[in-house]
Amino acid sequence: MSIDGLVITELREIKDARGSVLHMIRNDSPEFDSFGECYFSEVTPDAVKAWKCHRKQTQNISVPVGRIRIVLFDSRDISATKDKLEILELGRPDKYLRLQIPPGLWYGFKCISDVPALIANCANMVHDPDESDIRQLDDSSIPYSWDDSKQFIGSK
Repeated sequence: MSIDGLVITELREIKDARGSVLHMIRNDSPEFDSFGECYFSEVTPDAVKAWKCHRKQTQNISVPVGRIRIVLFDSRDISATKDKLEILELGRPDKYLRLQIPPGLWYGFKCISDVPALIANCANMVHDPDESDIRQLDDSSIPYSWDDSKQFIGSK
């Protein structure tokens, strides 16, 4: 069972000899809510960006360049999947997906490719720094370690 509200969608890649067209989201997609802003975040190899939780904003992310490991943790009191941890890999060539992250989930990611990963995020509202919470990379309330030798703390 996936974390409640998390939506994973396979994305189209139209290839030809000149390069690819990579779809991300359309306004007629079932998961589309509204448009706030679209931005890109670059993550260098082995770098980690974690932990963040939006209270209102929904994230729609894909990775057209490179590869990331994304870790999500559900700490929502009213969720059927409270305390569930989910780990996914996103990126080309075989995991070109869109991940929709609903409000209330903690998430972080690490670049696991040899090249910088480029993350595209099409959020449903404009960024507001007062709308999100941030925790330190080693926050003990999230049962995951970014040290590859000890990824899980306790049970998943």
